[in-house]
Amino acid sequence: MGSSAESPASPLPPAFLAAFRARADAAGVMSFAAFMELALYHPEFGYYRRPHRRIGRQPGTDFYTATSAGPVFGELIAAAAGQLLGGQNPRDYEFFEIGAEPGAGVLQGVSHPFARSQTLGVGDEINLKGRLIVFSNELFDAQPFNRYVYRDGTWRELGVKLTDATLVETILPPAPSPVELPADATDGYVIDAPLAASVLMRRIASQPWHGLLIACDYGKTWHEITGSLPAGTARAYHQHRQSNDLLARPGEQDLTCHVCWDWLARELTAQSFQLPQVESQESFFVRHAGHHLQTVIAAEAATLSQRKLAITQLIHPTHLGHKFQVLHALRSS
Repeated sequence: MGSSAESPASPLPPAFLAAFRARADAAGVMSFAAFMELALYHPEFGYYRRPHRRIGRQPGTDFYTATSAGPVFGELIAAAAGQLLGGQNPRDYEFFEIGAEPGAGVLQGVSHPFARSQTLGVGDEINLKGRLIVFSNELFDAQPFNRYVYRDGTWRELGVKLTDATLVETILPPAPSPVELPADATDGYVIDAPLAASVLMRRIASQPWHGLLIACDYGKTWHEITGSLPAGTARAYHQHRQSNDLLARPGEQDLTCHVCWDWLARELTAQSFQLPQVESQESFFVRHAGHHLQTVIAAEAATLSQRKLAITQLIHPTHLGHKFQVLHALRSS
């Protein structure tokens, strides 16, 4: 989306219009984070709450992820988790996936060494305890984020305003920022600050469990977000088309921005996780699931199988290997 004070957007469906009016202030304005919460997580028509298929390559889906590569992704995650446990018996751990698609999970149909596995969908209550491997795939980038624009020598938060049954981007009144923004920037520089992702990580990490956390997602450092991405990182996805029109089709398109790896790692460190690390997806699988990679490739050396093609998609730098990163950290009992 452009960084102008107000830009036109698409008309609203009646149900969304009513919900927006109920939650907006007297002037018909809310923060972008509040709008995103409504568009993605409203229990009736939120994008992640509606019963529809979002992920895949079939008509009607909006995007694909590593899970679209089939069960080999789960095999590699299981192999890497086993190695990262550092000699501890995987049978002593339960695999716990947060944010899984309805009726799916990364280990569905995959033989694994863990005591058992279970999944939590969007909106499910998170209660973690005991010995766990906590896994997520593109969970943190789907959390609401705040938007800021540098205007006339100061940072201002961006919001959403209802005007004549249409949503437009607007600049909110001056207010203290919950995040430290650069002292100076180019006029019009936009920062998408994934604050809710940090809150979610804090909630996960502060619960009484120990073991391994693995989060697959895409993100940047705060230095990159604030210094080398002047248009921000927010975008929308609808039927496999990327768009900057974040206010179009509320409830019918995905909204996302890059996570801030520094912030997520900081939340883990604050809860006694040891040395959180971020690696490219390619590096993560090669370093921590290399034996399984070699086994698959050797077993199917004579053919260009679907499993080998899936591995290429997952680790090759021009596919998902560098687009996605993996944050992992251990907490001992």
